[in-house]
Order: sequence, then structure tokens, then C-alpha cells
Amino acid sequence: MSQEARKLPYGDGRDALLAAVLDVVAEKGLRGATYRSVAAKAGVNHALVTHHFGSMEGLLAATMEWSVQRSIEETGLSGIADFDGTFADTLIATVSAEPELQLFQFEMILESRRNPRIREMVERLYANYVSTVEEALTRRGLDTRNEASLAVFAALDGLMLQFLTISDPHRIRSAVIQVGRLISALETANETTEKPAKNQPQDS
Repeated sequence: MSQEARKLPYGDGRDALLAAVLDVVAEKGLRGATYRSVAAKAGVNHALVTHHFGSMEGLLAATMEWSVQRSIEETGLSGIADFDGTFADTLIATVSAEPELQLFQFEMILESRRNPRIREMVERLYANYVSTVEEALTRRGLDTRNEASLAVFAALDGLMLQFLTISDPHRIRSAVIQVGRLISALETANETTEKPAKNQPQDS
């Protein structure tokens, strides 16, 4: 084991491997994530992958959960119901600062078409994101039936993919704010539905 690896406390070695997966996948794609490439990026002995995670699949699963939680916290996704310029700026700034978080997740999504085990991880990824959006919309009193939460998340997910590939911050920011306007329209529609018609006969 290298001198650098011996100096790393238990928690640091684990976290270093998680962060290294993001970097390796962003640089080389998912197929480039091997025991040795990840360990080399983390500056630890490759045996620590097995020690902490059991296998590369275990490491990928842990990295997926870790990256999703970080994305939710750092983008302020739980405050999605309050769409405004500040939310859009925070979202774009976060993705710009750490594109590896989203790139890793997109790579896993593509790989899930070929690998049933990774598909299970991706299903959990989407469930986590959509439930976060649904909780935020529910707190605002919006009707989340008919997959409204899924539709909102899908819009943001697609916009971030465009941002990471085509990259047009001004247009993406405007589009994120437009999604907020659509949510406001949904809120107005809910209020209209809840109000009784003026000429509706009252129950006796």
C-alpha cells in the first residue's frame, strides 16, 4: 500500500473513492471506471474498493446514491416550488461548478439500457428526484396527480443535459424560469377547480 493511502483515515478513503468515480467517468466514460483507474485518481490502493464497497458494482451504487443526494442538496431542488431567477441561478451555478455529478448520472442512465442491475440503480435515482419535487409541490398546495412531479423534473433534467452538452446559459436560465411559470399556471388551475361555480345550486 502506498504511503499516501496509509495516511488516509477510513472515512477519507471511502469518500475519496466516491469522488474519484465521478472524475473518472466524466473523463473516460463508465467503461473507463476500473478498480485501478478509480484508485489511482483517489490516491489509494485499489484493494480499498473491495474493502469499502465489495465490488465495482457496489462502488457505482454507492456513488449513485451519494451523487443524487449531493445534487438535491446543492441545487436546492427541494425549493423547486419557488421558481424564480435565484433558483435558476443556483441550479446553473451548481451544475457549472460540479458537472461531474450530472455527467456520471447521465452515463449511468445510458448504461442502464444494457445492464439490468444498473437499471435498478437508475430507477432509484429517478424515484429520489421525483419524490423530492413532489414533496416541494405538495407543500405549495399543488395537485401532483397525473404525474405533474415527473413532468417538472423531466423538464429540468432535459435542460441540464442541454446545458452540459450545448451550453447556452442565458437560454437555459430563461427556460428554467419558464418551467416555474408553468408551475404557477398549474397553481392557478388548481385554485379555479376548487372554487364552486357562481350559479351552482347549493345543497339543501
